[in-house]
Order: sequence, then structure tokens, then C-alpha cells
Amino acid sequence: MAIFDLFSKRQKRLRGEIPEVFTYDEIPNDLRVKIVHIIRDVVGQDDFDNQKIDSVYEFIQKTLCREYGLFKLGEGYNESNEQQVLNFLLQSNDNDRVLDVIELTFRFVDRVIREDREYSYYAKPKIKPDDSISELNDRFKEQGIGYSFEAGEMIRVDSTYVHSEITKPTISLLWNRKFQGANEEYLKAHEHYRHGRNKECLTECLKTFESVMKIICKEKEWEFNKTDTSRKLIQICFRNELVPTFTQNQFTSLQNLLESGIPTIRNKLGGHGQGQTPQKVDDEMTRYALNLTGTNIIFLIKQSGIE
Repeated sequence: MAIFDLFSKRQKRLRGEIPEVFTYDEIPNDLRVKIVHIIRDVVGQDDFDNQKIDSVYEFIQKTLCREYGLFKLGEGYNESNEQQVLNFLLQSNDNDRVLDVIELTFRFVDRVIREDREYSYYAKPKIKPDDSISELNDRFKEQGIGYSFEAGEMIRVDSTYVHSEITKPTISLLWNRKFQGANEEYLKAHEHYRHGRNKECLTECLKTFESVMKIICKEKEWEFNKTDTSRKLIQICFRNELVPTFTQNQFTSLQNLLESGIPTIRNKLGGHGQGQTPQKVDDEMTRYALNLTGTNIIFLIKQSGIE
């Protein structure tokens, strides 16, 4: 369903009340209600004890209860699966658990409802999976909430430009089955970043970077060892003219960046013993590493032609 540019929204823009900086600490009540509308439109409304629809909410309810160590999501008696899930989304005081519900629901929409050819016939949803995900992300953006649902995961967004030019293209390229392992590592890096686990994020960045180069080497049948470090893998890629010979001089700065970028950041800040004083990796350095990983991955995969 299209998002309407209401009079009140236009007035807020004129008064400069539209948020310019993303926030992450709270999912506002009005946004939760909007998301419930989207969910009910894409899943369908269970007005007639529809088993197709109830199976969606039953899966979400049972999955969350098992993971949280609960028997039910709410305190009310005789609540249906749908009521438990949606009321939990609306009422929970734990921001991460609200995002859990949203992520799990839209992952089901994206990967199960989308593939079930009979679902739309029996459940009669009002909108398609792609439209629901698009509206969800637009609603987050509209209210300045720094999250986006991409490739089955809730991703933290720091900049709309970086997200559109680096994060989304990287995820799109890694969605190729050949890069499945690297994709899992890259998404783990984003998950660690979203939860403030910066050292773990740096570690997954390096894993992703190395995995992509190993996959390229394997696909190109270039000789390498499974234990090769990122520095050795970079040298193999350049030795085999992943960057064309006639332009290699122009990419000297890129080689320096690749060799001193992700590996060095991770090795200095995230990959060694920290001694008596715990090392703190700040958000800015972690964000830089995450974005640099994506930029380098895009370049390498595009140059390799493996898409």
C-alpha cells in the first residue's frame, strides 16, 4: 500500500521537524502500530479461523517463546497466536525484542509466504511481500529510525547514502549462492554492530573479506591455501591481474588501501590479546571498517565478473 504524503507531514517538513539523524534506542508506539497494519495486510487478517494465517503467527509465537524461555508472549488469557504476537510487538518495553518480532515476521514473509503459491488464494493478503518490506523500510526511514530489513536481517543504518551505495549493493552481490559463507559473515558483522559488539564486528569483517577473495581464487582456479591470510590473498588477486595490467599503476593506492585497511584495523584493534586494560573499539572506527569492507567487496566481485 502506498504511503500517503498527508498535509500534516508536509507541514512538519516545512517546520523542519523531519529527523535528519537516525535514532536506535526506541521504536515509537505510532511506528509499531503502522508496522502492525503492514503485517496484517501482508499476512492477512484471521477473521474466519484461517489455518494458513494462523500458521504464520503460530510459528512466530512458538519460535519467540522457545528462544525467550516463555510459555506465552503475553499475560492475557485465551489470546490467539495473532493477538500474542501483535500485542507483544505493541507493548514490549525491550527494543531488541520488538525488532526480533519484526525481523522474524518479515523473514517469514520474505522466505515462506513469498514461495507458497497457494497462500494468497487462501489468506487473501492485501499487499505482496516485496511491497510490505518496501513499506516497512520506508516507515523506518520516515520516522528517522536507523534500521532496515535486508536479506532476512534487520540491518542498522547510519547513513542513507552509505546504505544505498555500499550496504545494499554488497548484500545483493553476496546473495549469490557462491558467496553464501561470506554473506553469512557479512550479516553477522552487521548484527554485531547493531548490538554494539564492535570487536566481534571487526572479526566478521575480516572473515568476510578473506572469504570473498578465497571464493574468487577458487572460481578463477588460482592457486592458494585455505590458511592464507588476507595479505597473501590480496597479493594473489593482484598477481593474477584482477585489476587489469594496463591500469594497475592507477590502482596502487587501492592496493595500499586493501593491504592496510581491513586487515590492519582488525589486527590492531580486534584480533589480539588486550592485556590488563580492556581495549575499546569505538563506533566510528567500527563503522569505517564495516563500510570499507563493503566497498572492497563490491570492487573485487565486480572486477572478478562472478555475479
